[in-house]
Amino acid sequence: MSGRETNPAIVALGGGHGLYATLTAVRRLTRKITAVVTVSDDGGSSGRLRAELGMLPPGDLRMALAALAEETDGIWARTVQHRFGGTGALAGHSVGNLILAGLTEELGDPVAALDEAGRILRITGRVLPMSPLALTIEADVAGLEADPRVSRCIRGQVAVATTPGKVRRVRLIPSDPPACPEATSAIEHADVVVLGPGSWFTSVIPHVLVPELHDALVYTRGRKILVLNLAAEPGETAGFSAERHLHVLSQHAPDFTVDDIVVDSGSVPEGREREHVARAAEQLRARVTFADVAEAGTDRHHPGKLAAALDQVIRQPRPELAGLRSEGRRMGQHVRSGLGGKERVSWR
Repeated sequence: MSGRETNPAIVALGGGHGLYATLTAVRRLTRKITAVVTVSDDGGSSGRLRAELGMLPPGDLRMALAALAEETDGIWARTVQHRFGGTGALAGHSVGNLILAGLTEELGDPVAALDEAGRILRITGRVLPMSPLALTIEADVAGLEADPRVSRCIRGQVAVATTPGKVRRVRLIPSDPPACPEATSAIEHADVVVLGPGSWFTSVIPHVLVPELHDALVYTRGRKILVLNLAAEPGETAGFSAERHLHVLSQHAPDFTVDDIVVDSGSVPEGREREHVARAAEQLRARVTFADVAEAGTDRHHPGKLAAALDQVIRQPRPELAGLRSEGRRMGQHVRSGLGGKERVSWR
C-alpha cells in the first residue's frame, strides 16, 4: 500500500450527529481530515444566532470541531459542547456556538473563525462550511393535503426534518449558492471522500445541490464512499428502505456516482432486500459492502466498527466500473458480505 493510502487525505461531508460519527471513525485512520459541514440549520441555538447575527448556523460546525478535538473528553471539548440551562437569554445556547459567533465577528470570516477554534481545540484536520452563506432548505412534501397526489412546499430545515408528510424533493435557497473554496479544493485533492450518514434530505443531499461542490464531487479522483443510515428517521425519511435512500440521492444528482456504499449488515437482511440495495447501487455505479457498523441496540454507528469497515473498503482495489464511467458502460456489481468473503450479484 502506498504512503497516500497509509495516511490518506479524507474529506467527510455531512452534518449533525451523522458527521460526528464519521469524523470519530476516520480520525482512527488518518490525520489528514477535512470536514465539510451543512449550513442550513434554523432551529435552537443555531437558528437564534443565525437570525440575530446573520452568521452561519454554528451548531453542526461546533460538533465537527468537537469530534476532531485532540482530547474529545478534555475540558475544552466538553466546554464547547456545554449547553446553558435556565430560562434566561442564554438558555439553550451552546458555549461553542457563542465562541464561534464571537470569533466570526472579531475576525470577519467564518473560515478564519473555525481555524482559530480548531487551534484552541488542537483538532486533527480542518472544519469548513459547505458554503460561506447560510442556506435555507425547501421541500416538496406529499401527504399533507386531502389529495395525496398534491405536494405542499415546506421551508426550513427543522420544518422539513419534522414534517408528518413524505418528502419528495428538496431545494436550496438560494438555488445556486457559492461553495466554500477551501472545501472544493479539499475534495479535488482528496484520496477518499465520505458522504453520510446523517439526515438524508437536510444533511446529506444538500452537498450535491451546491453547484461547485457538486462538480468537485463528480470530478474528484478520490475514492468516493457513501455510508447509509442505520434506520429511517421519523418525519424526514419515515418508511424509507435502504434502497429508497439511494434512489432519492440519484434523483437529486443523476450524474453523481460513488465507488463504494457501506451498509450495516444488521439493517438489511440477507436475500431479496440486499439484492434490491445492490440494484439501486447501480444508479450510483457503486459496489456495496455489508458490514456490522452499528452500536449494539441503537441506530447509531459505532466509531470503531465504522473505522474498520472504511479501512477495509479503502484497502480494496477500486471497483472495475470506476474506470468505465466515462464510457457509460454497465456491468455486474459485487456485493460484499461483512469484511471478508463476497457474493456476486448480477442484474444486467
